[in-house]
Amino acid sequence: MDVRLDALDRKILAAVQRDASRSLDEIARDVGSSKTPVWNRMRKLREAGVIGQQTVLLDPEALGLEACFFVLIRTSEHDAAWQAAFLKTLRQRPEVLEAHRLAGDIDYILKVRVANARAYDSFYQALISEVRIHNVTALLSMEELKYTTELPL
Repeated sequence: MDVRLDALDRKILAAVQRDASRSLDEIARDVGSSKTPVWNRMRKLREAGVIGQQTVLLDPEALGLEACFFVLIRTSEHDAAWQAAFLKTLRQRPEVLEAHRLAGDIDYILKVRVANARAYDSFYQALISEVRIHNVTALLSMEELKYTTELPL
């Protein structure tokens, strides 16, 4: 989808990316416009699919989810039935925050949040019992150096 954005659209998007809970008045003041044009533009951006679901970011460590694993998966299965079963499994696992199909030696990478290594092992055991996987490598993130949900505009 090709959506043309002008400078004001980009300012609005930057403002709501930083904090979507702010009032329309605050956002309009921030971007140097009045409330009605900002509201109209935000409505159009939602309709165009540029602005999607609005949500709240939670602190995983405050919730006891202190371990972040990046899981590298190689599979010898590439048929549609296996892929459907794998996707279904991933969607049913709340520990999986992100999943990407890759080009190169690794077929998939998952970002998994759990309380600790024992919780990761439970996740791993459940995963391999539900779908056939050739090789799994888990990498524990020792420190998150940068995290953002803000896209570069």
